[in-house]
Amino acid sequence: MKAHTSLLHLCNPWRFDASTSTGNHAPRSCCWILLGLSTLLVASEAMQASSVKPLREGWRLQSACKLQAAGDAIDAPGFSVDDWMKTNVPSTVLAAQVADGVYPDPYFGMNLRQIPGTSYPIGKLFSNLPMPADSPYRCGWWYRTEFTAPAAASRGEHFWLRFGGINYRADIWLNGKKIADQSIVAGAYRTYEFDVTDGWKPGKTNVLAVETFAPTEKDLGINWVDWNPAPPDKDMGLIGAVDLVTSGEVTVRSPLGFTHFEDDSLAVADLTVYAELRNATDHAVKGVASGTAAGVKFEQPIELAAHEDRTVVFSPEQFPALRIHDPKPWWPWQMGDPHLERLTVSFSTQGVQTDEQSVDFGIREIASEFTANGSKLFRVNGKPILIRGGGWSQDMLLRPNDERLREQFRLVRGMNLNAIRLEGKLDTDEFFRLADENGILVMLGWCCCDHWEHWRDWTPDDLTSATASLRSQMLRLRHHASLLVWLNGSDNPPPANVERAYLDVEAQTHWPNPILSSASRTPTTVTGPSGVKMTGPYDYVAPSYWYLDKHEGGNFGYNTETSPGPAIPSLASRKKFLADPDAWPPAADWSYHNGGGEFVNLSVFDSAMDAMYATPKSAEEYTRIAQTMEYDSERAMFESYAKNKYFSTGVIQWMLNNAWPSMIWHLFDYYLDPDAGYFAAKKACEPLHIQYSYDDRSIVVVNSTYRDAQGLRAGVKVHGLAWNELYSADATVDSAADSSQQVFVIPDALYISPERIFFIDLTLTDAAGQVVSHNFYWVPGTLTTFDWERTDYTHTAAERYEDLTDLTHLPEATVQASGTIAQTPQGREIRLHLENSSSALAFQIGAAVRTSSGDLVAPVLWSDNLIELIPGESTMLTAQLPENAPADTVVRLEGWNIAPATLTPTAPGAQ
Repeated sequence: MKAHTSLLHLCNPWRFDASTSTGNHAPRSCCWILLGLSTLLVASEAMQASSVKPLREGWRLQSACKLQAAGDAIDAPGFSVDDWMKTNVPSTVLAAQVADGVYPDPYFGMNLRQIPGTSYPIGKLFSNLPMPADSPYRCGWWYRTEFTAPAAASRGEHFWLRFGGINYRADIWLNGKKIADQSIVAGAYRTYEFDVTDGWKPGKTNVLAVETFAPTEKDLGINWVDWNPAPPDKDMGLIGAVDLVTSGEVTVRSPLGFTHFEDDSLAVADLTVYAELRNATDHAVKGVASGTAAGVKFEQPIELAAHEDRTVVFSPEQFPALRIHDPKPWWPWQMGDPHLERLTVSFSTQGVQTDEQSVDFGIREIASEFTANGSKLFRVNGKPILIRGGGWSQDMLLRPNDERLREQFRLVRGMNLNAIRLEGKLDTDEFFRLADENGILVMLGWCCCDHWEHWRDWTPDDLTSATASLRSQMLRLRHHASLLVWLNGSDNPPPANVERAYLDVEAQTHWPNPILSSASRTPTTVTGPSGVKMTGPYDYVAPSYWYLDKHEGGNFGYNTETSPGPAIPSLASRKKFLADPDAWPPAADWSYHNGGGEFVNLSVFDSAMDAMYATPKSAEEYTRIAQTMEYDSERAMFESYAKNKYFSTGVIQWMLNNAWPSMIWHLFDYYLDPDAGYFAAKKACEPLHIQYSYDDRSIVVVNSTYRDAQGLRAGVKVHGLAWNELYSADATVDSAADSSQQVFVIPDALYISPERIFFIDLTLTDAAGQVVSHNFYWVPGTLTTFDWERTDYTHTAAERYEDLTDLTHLPEATVQASGTIAQTPQGREIRLHLENSSSALAFQIGAAVRTSSGDLVAPVLWSDNLIELIPGESTMLTAQLPENAPADTVVRLEGWNIAPATLTPTAPGAQ
């Protein structure tokens, strides 16, 4: 089961007394709204525990501009909806239209621009613009369903309609009566629960109709910033689940288990339990609130006044059993086991259980502190952690897909990342459940760049909506073990009055984790410095930038969003969204899939490519060079921050994934095809790692595990373009847990040789002689010179580019390849054996799983990719295939200086 949250009384605003944790009473005539979001499962073990009837299927959808009838008529039994679209909920209006075939795939080519209402200028932020006059989404849109309600089972039973999310406003009708209007239902991040006991028809057909209205440019809606275009409906509609919930007289919502360890031994965990109670009746109710947490039982008597809300608290001081000895902590996956416990809270009166809620939670404590250089450092269960993650995006049409979520979490762990950042777009309950289960930390908070940060234009209603939205999300999410920190602002911190209002809500809801004023380094008068920075870059920079910059995005502090920019999808992916994916020069639909704002074109990236490598003559050549550029800078970004831990405390790649098929900002593309950034991050963040430093030519061993690694052997070999050896060294290394350690420094004299490019080959083996890290660099004799004075938020311009053009003239290498395919406990796996049988370096070898006709197979989890093989070297790569991989799977092999090849993996032992 998933947790839900406390109730806000709409006639008399809820006054929360932190000293007593008790809300005010309210008269029966006023409606109540639940400010939380989750999906409860049926509590079958208790007759009057909440049961849930999901109202997912059987909805109809129609524009209000095509209707003449009033709401009471539309909501009446027998009203004809034969010409309405069929849809399921949750669904935005446009998502329903696309599913119904009204419009073709809006992600293909420029189809999105053909949908009525998509007339806003390309690259502009639609959330800041009014809906066009000719847009069909200026109208309200009706969602309607009829269904048979369960018969009333017992006296005192209550029925609730729960809305998990409505964007943006709505009038709600049930059985011909309006139960809520736009004065109540307003806010993309708010959630609602209405007591409909008096208007319900148990055992009979009920009619529910909801007229939804899109957000305006002055609303706290959902926006896509410069990540991608926005849908013309602004994601209007029923964006969360709709459920009929049955309970007894007193409801239980939002169980929370808050942990504090007595010391760093973690031998004793003090657990405090919170839950939200509500008396739904017009009389006082006496009863018992009870529960279990990690197998420990607790209970206390409670008397609730008529219509009273109360936060019930079980503290270890009052209930010594909640001082848990030898607990099993929850850890991020690289630090230990993300172990989850079960928390259940129920309420009973006169021996009859009225409600019960259960959640999974982790016994863990997350704290933060400032380092000596003023950076925010996070600790999990007392241990410091270098945050390395990526910025997350939902699907642009907000279409839920649990299987896709699971695959994306596999990809996150495949890159050795430990965190995800959400800027707005606070994903589904399944997202957070998977984060808990996979041990992935989550940064989350509000979005930038529209009315959410236009505080000077706010009205009192905006502040009310913002704090109500925050309360909804705090109570919905607070029990999740994976939550690292909440951000009250994104690009900017809120003004003092708004920040104080937010902090009040966070205190009232017992938010158990750190809070940041924003993702930027701007201090506030309320909470002071943030300890983080949001200084870019977002566009291409050469690898050395991450080491040389000392003021903006370089390897110091905690960078909440940054990136080397473009990420060009493979040809197989481009086939899925471009009419001519191999056209050169690219057609207009290619650039439409760039970003917005300053990122509507790739001129910074393309200019660097022309100067550093070559001017491409085909889409194939462009893709190949782009992948190499992305790999080189992405790897350096993550490695530079690891070298400097804990002078650097975190870095978030902008972004991890995309809302639609895109040419920028991802580590795997919209179709879940890992690209160069994925393999660069995977390499840079491996548990035991050897790496090169562009600033001081040092070779560094980074131990990202929390165990000492004794008896490692580090080796370095440097070659010139003709594969002439210039330098070599090796040494034994004892690497301390969670450390960064310099092992060698390549002599400065080497760099004044006539060599224009140095190939640096690094190897790290364990005490048994097994390779634990292998890393290869192509370093120019003269690094890029940066024009620091011309730095803007997108990037720092190059005053003089480095010269890597010789890489386009490498001698041809010969790579022998063979592959087998076999069933493993993780599924089907390809094992690809590669051997360089020539005397030349084989550079940037990429292996891709495709169908025999060249179509995409994804996601595929490779052990490594985009690799180099020195003369005579061999290696084995593995690839875990998706469950739906077709039978005609092949492996396509390409590289800078090898002949392309296609091979069909065979069963082990087959000839």
